[in-house]
Amino acid sequence: MKPLTSHEGLQCANCGVPMQGEFCQACGQSIHSVVRPMHHMVEDTLDMVFHVDGRIVHTLPPLLYRPGFLTMEYLAGRRQRYVAPFRLMFVLCLLAFFVCHLAVDHFISVDTAASAGTGDLAKDPSAEAVRAHYEQMRKDFDTPPADSKPRANAPRKRLSTEFDHANHRLAQLGAAPLENPAIESGNFKPEQVHLSWLTEGMNASLNRSIGKGMANLSEMSNDGEAGAEARERLFAGMFAVLPQTMFILIPAFALLLKLVYLFQRRLYMEHLIVALHGHAFVFLAVLLGMPLVLLRDWLLPHAAWTATPLQLLIWALLLWVPIYLLIMQKRIYRQGWLMTTVKYLFVGWCYTFLLGYALVFAALLGFTH
Repeated sequence: MKPLTSHEGLQCANCGVPMQGEFCQACGQSIHSVVRPMHHMVEDTLDMVFHVDGRIVHTLPPLLYRPGFLTMEYLAGRRQRYVAPFRLMFVLCLLAFFVCHLAVDHFISVDTAASAGTGDLAKDPSAEAVRAHYEQMRKDFDTPPADSKPRANAPRKRLSTEFDHANHRLAQLGAAPLENPAIESGNFKPEQVHLSWLTEGMNASLNRSIGKGMANLSEMSNDGEAGAEARERLFAGMFAVLPQTMFILIPAFALLLKLVYLFQRRLYMEHLIVALHGHAFVFLAVLLGMPLVLLRDWLLPHAAWTATPLQLLIWALLLWVPIYLLIMQKRIYRQGWLMTTVKYLFVGWCYTFLLGYALVFAALLGFTH
């Protein structure tokens, strides 16, 4: 137990008011100086961490399997034991998108590795054979067609793919990679866009973004490393803007709840707390589901029998998300099942459209990354 300390005779260093506790009742400044021995700062940090950890232990289990419990506790004034709704949603949102980004990178690398081992070049026994084989492919590509018609884009994409296959095979043989033959993968040069209501700098930035987007779109259609890098840029750009996008969608979701429960005369802040806890649960489900997917893919070659139970867990978690949100809405707003289901479907339908627009917006920004 922390011992009682007398503050009689002490004055606030900031405003000079006599102190009655550890914080000044006039300006709020602490009596403790920031210039302290290092071990005191370590003690304060550990105390803060363990205090937060204690609240996490009381917060995450009911968030996962007790729909609406945290929201009702928070609205009833019992808040000290639990992590605040915004902080909870914010941390889980960042962790969920981080895990999703890792999972997407894993799937892209698996697809790239699988495609890199295909093709005729993978059968060549030596580095000289690989180089000769690839040079023959280039000559065949450079030979004009007999009908003198323009070449389609498909052979060009295939040559870019074979270039990646050749370098992959050379790496397996311990040889130096091929020099970049400057294969064009459809470098689009769109006409310059100029909007009169934008400044010259903004128009220039818009045209650069359009150019990058068209180049990424072209490269994504290729196989091998070039296509993988383009897809990685797309998803990196998407995941960079999705957390900020969610901070706009959550207040919009709370506004939808305010509209459908207008006659309950609840404050907007109450609906916002419902939205924060609902989104925090979804992020927690993603945070639990993505490692299960990665674990299933990792164990499949070594222990195939684990695929079925892990897949059942993944499906159970997916089914629990809409059921949880419906029960949560029923418990908090206390209406009959019919009205709750109708409002739940309406809010979900509207929010799906908003989420779709947000994902399209994030994808467009990802294309220009």
